[in-house]
Amino acid sequence: MDDVPYHVIDPDEVTVQPDRPDIEPAPDPIADTYSLSDAANFEIVGIRNNEVDIGEQIPLAYHYHETQEEAFLVRSGTVHVETPEREYVVEAGEMFLVEGGHPHRMFVPADAGEPATVLSFGAPSVDTGQVYDSDDA
Repeated sequence: MDDVPYHVIDPDEVTVQPDRPDIEPAPDPIADTYSLSDAANFEIVGIRNNEVDIGEQIPLAYHYHETQEEAFLVRSGTVHVETPEREYVVEAGEMFLVEGGHPHRMFVPADAGEPATVLSFGAPSVDTGQVYDSDDA
């Protein structure tokens, strides 16, 4: 990448990162994740394109980040988001927003009709999260 501070990136053409650091226990199965922030040399905001097959979840199990705020734009399909209070259904064209410190898990159910593509944003950028155990709440 050159020293130009502007970037045009096609999220569908960014290289997959199958070994993204996760939390323990590792989620199984996890979606393919593509880092757009790496492609742009971003350090403050994390941007990822997630391809989520039926029955998969977006990387990181039921988790939270101490300070990271997250925004998820569903580009295609429908995803479900589990939180301690309820489950949200987020459809293509909608966004799901999470404040830092709040647990969540995003997935495409096993009985869904199609996979989903989700563009996720987080700031400040982090590689891992903290496991959320609902039994400890």
